[in-house]
Amino acid sequence: MHTVTEHRQVWIITGATSGLGRSLAEAALAAGESVVGTARDLTRAASWASAHGERLLLVPHDVRDTDAADTVIDRAISRFGRVDVLVNNAGVGQVGTAEEVSDERLRDMLDQHLFGPAALVRAVLPHMRAARRGAIVQMSSQGGRMSFPAVGSYSAGKFALEGWSEALAGEVEPFGIRVLIVEPSRFRTGFNRPDVLAWAPREGVYDSVAGAIRADMAGADGVQEGDPDRAAAVIREVLEMPDAPLRLPLGAEAVRNLTRVYEQGLAAVARWADLSASADFPGMPPAARAF
Repeated sequence: MHTVTEHRQVWIITGATSGLGRSLAEAALAAGESVVGTARDLTRAASWASAHGERLLLVPHDVRDTDAADTVIDRAISRFGRVDVLVNNAGVGQVGTAEEVSDERLRDMLDQHLFGPAALVRAVLPHMRAARRGAIVQMSSQGGRMSFPAVGSYSAGKFALEGWSEALAGEVEPFGIRVLIVEPSRFRTGFNRPDVLAWAPREGVYDSVAGAIRADMAGADGVQEGDPDRAAAVIREVLEMPDAPLRLPLGAEAVRNLTRVYEQGLAAVARWADLSASADFPGMPPAARAF
């Protein structure tokens, strides 16, 4: 078994050969840390791997293959002796209205953004619990807290990931394990490339509500305002904070959009509070929290 010095972290990063995953991997390697990077296609990363020697291990893995999650973790432990940070980053977007997105396409979003990450978390947790330390970074999206026409299937996976991860954070905190849910806005990655972004078959009847959104998603490639390298630096900084938040909106657009969504949500709760509360039996005392 290979080992690493105690102060150098070991990362597992899914989707590590491009985009935010690549930037996180490069930042870790530049800091002298070790990385296990996964991707479906590793051919384009051959020269990258040779440049970093034994501190970078590339493992072919489709995040939807939940049966292989244990193998990814086992290879990391065999090579480096431990895992300090798991980053669930792999996944793609999809554009299509509810009627346009088939069950198969909807399940694919859930496989990539919920079931795949969940399998890797389950596989790594015994090792992190034994070490009584670790961090799990769930790469969500501003679309994991808000949604709009034609991105519902993508948001379904990210909303699910966030709910699952919020519960996870409370479960693993007593073992010294932290969870960080990252909610990026648009970053200059391949996310919006026409050969990456998935498109459901188009029904013209929805053009009036989804046409502008489709055009915006297609036109964003190469002009996104977010810098992946700066994003990686922010994530690394937050992971070192003793008072790190559970959720981290990433990018100015995410800050603006999520601020608006939270404010609108609070206003709606306040507006309908009396009517909502009237559903209780008369005279009942406020319910006590059970947790």
